[in-house]
Amino acid sequence: MAKLKISVITVCYNSASTIEQTIHSVSGQTWAETEHIVVDGGSRDGTLGILARHQEKFANVLSEPDQGIYDAMNKGIALATGELIGFLNADDVYTDTEVLARVADVMGREGLDAMFADVEFFSADNTMHSVRRYRSAHFAPSRIAWGWMPAHPTLFLHTRVFEQFGTFRSDYRIAGDFELVARIFHAGGLKYRYLPEVLVRMRTGGASTRGWRNTLQLNREVLRACKENGIYTNPLMILSKYPLKVLEFFFKGREI
Repeated sequence: MAKLKISVITVCYNSASTIEQTIHSVSGQTWAETEHIVVDGGSRDGTLGILARHQEKFANVLSEPDQGIYDAMNKGIALATGELIGFLNADDVYTDTEVLARVADVMGREGLDAMFADVEFFSADNTMHSVRRYRSAHFAPSRIAWGWMPAHPTLFLHTRVFEQFGTFRSDYRIAGDFELVARIFHAGGLKYRYLPEVLVRMRTGGASTRGWRNTLQLNREVLRACKENGIYTNPLMILSKYPLKVLEFFFKGREI
């Protein structure tokens, strides 16, 4: 079996305080068939200096203004040469050095189009303090209408998925990843698997978790994504997932 190459795309903007950890997390992976692509939105805080110091670790670094995070992700996809594509945010890290090796092994052996796992959120003030575990086991294509999706930093897709369904919609501000999930999984036919473990540790405070205004915007975009992809839903269905999300804060290490 040929070894699958993984393209890890990191999108960043003014991420000097965290991006070095992300760089080390990718460069420390044992899977040799890995390329790291960084798409920077024109940072002004020292991020570019950090990227320059580690330039030998990257397959590509692109720094220019963009039209938002999903436009930047699409630029990364265009630069990718791997068969598998994943996204690691500029303030996130893989849980261990074997993550990409496990992903490549499972996806290659089983011929998967997609694979996803769990994310552990940790406090920006205390990196050792686990705040919540997002369990992607709750996701199924039939639950898209209820607002469920896999944890995006753990979602790895074969390039044939993008070739068939297209890339991110850049006219979404927060829920472009949900819209892509709705588009590719609702269509049916994808061969996928959930890996029941934490693959990524993620800082709190991202765009989709930053206050109630962003939550309202997120839910509006989720409703729109379902409508545009022919999935019936309503606000009550979308809101019904939140009690289970609250429980994730209290049962971080156990099944719920």
